Amino acid sequence: MDPAELRARFNAIHTAARALPVVPWEQRRDRLTRLRALVRDGRKALAEAIAEDFGRRPAAESELAEVFPVLDGLGDALRQGQRWMRPRRTSLGRWFWPATGRIEQRPLGVVGIVAPWNYPLMLSVGPLTSAFVAGNRAMLKLSEHAPAFAETFAALAEARFDAEELSVVLGGPDTAEAFTRLPFDHLLFTGSTEVGRRVMAAAAPNLTPVTLELGGKSPALIALDVAGARLKNAAGRIMAGKLLNAGQTCIAPDHVFVPEDRVEAFLDAASGWTRRHYPRLAESPHYSRIINDRQFARLTGWLDEAEASGARLVPLTDAQPDAGERLLPPVAVLDAPADTCLMREEIFGPILPILPYRRLQDAVSEIAPRPRPLAFYPFTDDPEARAHILGHVLAGGVTLNDTLLHAGPAALPFGGVGDSGMGAYHGEAGFRRMSHMMPVFAQSRRNAMGMMAPPYGARFRWLMRLMTR
Repeated sequence: MDPAELRARFNAIHTAARALPVVPWEQRRDRLTRLRALVRDGRKALAEAIAEDFGRRPAAESELAEVFPVLDGLGDALRQGQRWMRPRRTSLGRWFWPATGRIEQRPLGVVGIVAPWNYPLMLSVGPLTSAFVAGNRAMLKLSEHAPAFAETFAALAEARFDAEELSVVLGGPDTAEAFTRLPFDHLLFTGSTEVGRRVMAAAAPNLTPVTLELGGKSPALIALDVAGARLKNAAGRIMAGKLLNAGQTCIAPDHVFVPEDRVEAFLDAASGWTRRHYPRLAESPHYSRIINDRQFARLTGWLDEAEASGARLVPLTDAQPDAGERLLPPVAVLDAPADTCLMREEIFGPILPILPYRRLQDAVSEIAPRPRPLAFYPFTDDPEARAHILGHVLAGGVTLNDTLLHAGPAALPFGGVGDSGMGAYHGEAGFRRMSHMMPVFAQSRRNAMGMMAPPYGARFRWLMRLMTR
């Protein structure tokens, strides 16, 4: 998109937002309702577009991982939004009596949203839900790596929203860079840590506050008390989280710490689960493809590097990689050197390094000093082990004894910390993130402010002694 057109779109929506700084619930509800109708009416077309972009992605995955969460979040906002926006009385303390205070919610204005390609519906509509329930207008930049989805969503949005409510922007990297330099009232970006740094730098001259949903290497940890059937179950839950969307998930388990005497049992369980759920994987309609040739080459190159460095690759099915189909079967990796890309960078694919450990504190000591991950997945039924693990590891979010699920409920904030991001949204957390909570102090006719005015004499000194004792 031409930068002049992009700026003109922003100016129009910005002017409209400034003209109506207080947005009633009825208008917010109307926007949320239309957004929900967009998803409900367009779900089949959107899932087909996503499958076209990936080459293959099962409609069931799009329904489960995208359509359901956004409709659940929209329903939560429609049920609770009016309560969230009510003014809240607050006590001012005895020294300000009889004045009163309250906190009133106000929209920020125009929220910019940069959505990625891996879950393009969820990571567009989720932030839009937070923006709309808070009373904002929005501009949405969709990824050029998911062009079929972008065109489909843009057409659906144009049919339901005025351009001064929601403006959907298409275009490549130059458009994205220009988009992040617009003086939004808030900017939400989902993507890599490296690009997130550039987005934050682009927003800085405008003092635009940002929410960054980034990524990183989210670990799973199987504690020492997990064995037998529990180990088998844990392996299955880790593989389920890893193989959703062929591992192209920002909160997928990146690698797993396993007690050293249970590595082979874990491999057997992981392979068994994968073969049961993805029989004849190469032909399976239930297994996604890698999004493009560049990502496929990156992943296979990292496997080659690890193997050349002495790592052992353990295929978890009989299927073979197919560059033409961008099919990458799941593979576990043992003994990968720490300096290989698999161990340094976020994998974002169906590759699972396994890290053996002997003592629980050894595994925790490996995780804790690393950059803080977006997600963490400890598996244990031991209360002491759980307390030790959670007491030493800080992550954006945690799912205990499963994977991915902390990102689902609207009642839980979703976001990163440190290298994995800043700020959180979903539910009331998203409402507050995209709001200004404006304090209002209402002075009483009778008040003591006259005692605080110059000249400062004995009465003032007596009062200050009383107030500060």
